Amino acid sequence: MTPIRFAPFALAIFALAACNKSDDGATTKPAGSVKVVAAPAGTSWAEKVVPTAEGVRMGNPDATVQIIEYGSYTCPHCRDFQAEGHETIERDYVNSGKISFEYRNMIRDPLDLTNALVAHCFDPGAFFAINTQLFANQENMIKTFTAHSQAEQQAAGQAPPNERFVKLAELAGLIEFAKQRGLSEERVRTCLADNKKAETIANQSQAVLEKYPDFPGTPSFILNGKLLDATATWDAFQKRLREAGV
Repeated sequence: MTPIRFAPFALAIFALAACNKSDDGATTKPAGSVKVVAAPAGTSWAEKVVPTAEGVRMGNPDATVQIIEYGSYTCPHCRDFQAEGHETIERDYVNSGKISFEYRNMIRDPLDLTNALVAHCFDPGAFFAINTQLFANQENMIKTFTAHSQAEQQAAGQAPPNERFVKLAELAGLIEFAKQRGLSEERVRTCLADNKKAETIANQSQAVLEKYPDFPGTPSFILNGKLLDATATWDAFQKRLREAGV
């Protein structure tokens, strides 16, 4: 597959054009029709975290309701959704055995991809905790990055592929972020230099846009194979879960 060709790197990468914000919906099932499924003895469904072909999934693999989120680490609406909803998703929905929840990256810009490489550098079992922390760090990360001159930003963005995301991470404070959470500097730098992984993540995003020409932006959700529209806010998404019988 052909890698995404990013636009010239500049502060404009933080434009919100690909960041979704809408809240509408349609009923699919009577509320409460999906039954609770107990996790194996001595465990919780939220502990069942596995990598998938395109992301990382938590929960009952045979859940009646299968949710996929497409999110972006530089999208403020994704940050807000994560802050407002993820704890409830894990505690009340995933742990009930009613849903499985998979997170997939939808890349908006090079700094977003840099964050994604850091997230996937951790063991899968830590992914959702790191995901939450990356979103909580979004504002500080962007502030740290934009404190550097445009010349430094552009030099990083135009570096050879095996150096580009290392340099972007240095400017954004992401190497220190990863070290503070248990990764060695050598490991995180190796992950950031993995151009094959970067191309895979970028190509997967491109494939989604080709499959869904009207993709509404991030965050977006697929429920049992169907792309939902107008579900970018936590309230709108939770309404869809209730309508799906969860």
